Amino acid sequence: MKVILKKKILKAARSMPMSEQVKFTKLIKDLKDRGPVLPDWPNYSKLTNSNTYHCHLSYHWAACWTETVQGIELEVTYVGSRENAPY
Repeated sequence: MKVILKKKILKAARSMPMSEQVKFTKLIKDLKDRGPVLPDWPNYSKLTNSNTYHCHLSYHWAACWTETVQGIELEVTYVGSRENAPY
């Protein structure tokens, strides 16, 4: 599966602590290998929009993604502080 990471997402990821950056890298690998449904990630859930998902990287950090082309493409739409997450 193709995973799109725009510049603002990469910039936000670089501002996180190194341990969270490592977890984010693992999340991206899981998204590429397994697709958008990752129930084994902490606090994973499908959001109200039918093709939008989120999980926590740790207590303070979260990520959100959208399946843009079903079965083919995902876009990470948010990574950063859990308090500012768009859900």
